[in-house]
Amino acid sequence: MLAFGSFCRVFVRRSSFTQSTSLQHAVIKKNFFSIHMAAKSRALPFLEAPRKLDGKIPGDAGFDPLYISDNMNLDYLRASEIKHCRVAMLAALGYVAQEFVHLPGDVFSERHALAAIHKVPIEGWIQIILFISLVEIATFRTTFSFDREPGDFGFDPLGLGKTPQLRRRYQESEIRNGRLAMIAIIAFMVQELFTGKSVVEQLQSLKLL
Repeated sequence: MLAFGSFCRVFVRRSSFTQSTSLQHAVIKKNFFSIHMAAKSRALPFLEAPRKLDGKIPGDAGFDPLYISDNMNLDYLRASEIKHCRVAMLAALGYVAQEFVHLPGDVFSERHALAAIHKVPIEGWIQIILFISLVEIATFRTTFSFDREPGDFGFDPLGLGKTPQLRRRYQESEIRNGRLAMIAIIAFMVQELFTGKSVVEQLQSLKLL
């Protein structure tokens, strides 16, 4: 009887150990597959896709390595990006155009954009700051109301967005060109700062450095 009792105790312990080990393996296996089956970012396949970026909004490629969109209002982030895109596109165009087009007067005669900054009198800077401030104040409530699609001010004089398909197409084009313009305007300034040449002068000499 003692031998039988000892055998039973050993059997029960082994069974309990086996069940516990099996349960641990099952949990590990489940976690392993959960990690590997998580959706990956299209832009950065080695990172998990941000929760709010599901590919439905224009220009969404799943690129958010800092997961900012998980912690902030997505509409606000979209509106901010679109505003910066539009400003950058105007800036990139103006950066090149001012090398050829000048208003009368010595103040507007400088071809190099960075050097031209120092020719602007203090009165001009005050006017620029006041104008930008008035625009921001006028659009502040609209920007944070989120009762419309981000970036949509109803401005479409050419009727480009007549259909949902065309509207989506031009929204994609705007955000992509805007992102390129943000990179371009920074590159223009850095190149001119290090070379002392304007963008057009660098193209004419075929030298980037």
